[in-house]
Amino acid sequence: MSAVLSEQLRCVPMTEDDLDTVAAMESMLYEFPWSRGNFNDSLVAGYSTWTFRLGAALLGYAVMMLVLDEAHLLNISVHSAWQRRGYGRMLLGHLEAVARRSGAHCVFLEVRPSNVSGRGLYAGSGYRQIGVRRGYYPSAWGREDALVLRKDL
Repeated sequence: MSAVLSEQLRCVPMTEDDLDTVAAMESMLYEFPWSRGNFNDSLVAGYSTWTFRLGAALLGYAVMMLVLDEAHLLNISVHSAWQRRGYGRMLLGHLEAVARRSGAHCVFLEVRPSNVSGRGLYAGSGYRQIGVRRGYYPSAWGREDALVLRKDL
């Protein structure tokens, strides 16, 4: 199933053919990126995996795990050239709609405290902090905490 957000802007399920491009974008965006294998494992596990496209151009991607009545957003990313244009909010909205259709009552995610733009996106979309995972993420100076966020759908 593909969601059309405008004539050329759409969310399309991720396939194995997307993995090289997605992994390359991930490596450009993050100091500690997911590997191609991480994305492949998500496909194999049956997670809700998406690419976000404008025409043929890949703007972003997302991976979400759906379990019973909860969704856990594992990865959501927009190419740096396309950030701050509302595309992250659109992609997040698509994921929330998928979660609702799947019977989820809430979405959980982790975000780095240093990810100011991500934190702003989530706060503006109704996510609230419910906890902290100490030393969750690798960082250049050792480990960084993760803020645990939740949104009721």
